[in-house]
This record gives sequence, C-alpha cells and structure tokens, in this order.
Amino acid sequence: MILFNIPDIRLFWSEDDRFLSQFRTDNPFSVKFQPFSKYPLLRNDISFWCPPGYQPNDFYDIVRSVGGDLVEQVTLVDEFVHPKTQRLSHCYRIDYRHMEKTLTKSEVGQLHWKIANVAEDELRIEVRKN
Repeated sequence: MILFNIPDIRLFWSEDDRFLSQFRTDNPFSVKFQPFSKYPLLRNDISFWCPPGYQPNDFYDIVRSVGGDLVEQVTLVDEFVHPKTQRLSHCYRIDYRHMEKTLTKSEVGQLHWKIANVAEDELRIEVRKN
C-alpha cells in the first residue's frame, strides 16, 4: 500500500479496470496510484455535420475547456459520409463523472448542451437533432 500510495487495502481485491489498468506497465513498481471516482458515470452522445477543414482535436479541446474535470472521456464512435451530399458527420460519446458526488441527468444535460452550443459557435458545426 505504501509503495503505491494506495489509501485503502480493499482496492487490492478490486476488479475495476480503472484500478487494474494503472499497473499494466513494464515497471509496475514505478506506479503511483491515481484516485478515481466511485460514483457512476453518465454518458451522452453528440452527432454533428462537420464543416470543411474540421479538425477533431478542436472539438476535444472545446469539450475539455467547457466540461473541465467532469469529462472523463471523449470518444469518436461513428463517422458517416452522406451518400448523396458527401457531407461528413461525426458522433462522439462523452463520459461525465464527478469525483465527489453522483451527477444528475439535468446537470449533465445542461453541460452537454453548453458544449454543443460552444462547438456550433466556434467550429461552425451543425448539431444533428434527430
């Protein structure tokens, strides 16, 4: 426990990948435990039409700047090119989680739409509503 800065011995019996993945390395003795939330995540998807010249890293930056520490992960889950218009669409899955409390759907919903609005303004994307 002391070697890895693990605060609770019960974590050694955990099957949580957020714990186990920290020790999957060439030198597990160099690992210092990084705490993770015990609260459930909320997952929301956002799909939008990409403008010409769109760069995914710009969207990731907006999500991180608007969502802050509440955003645990952002993943591109689908890419679609419309067969007639040749417009490119991306769908991202955003995982939200708080370190100290359970988030409500309302809290995450407000943050999710704020991310969408900022992305529309700054990146000129067109959010797909259906």
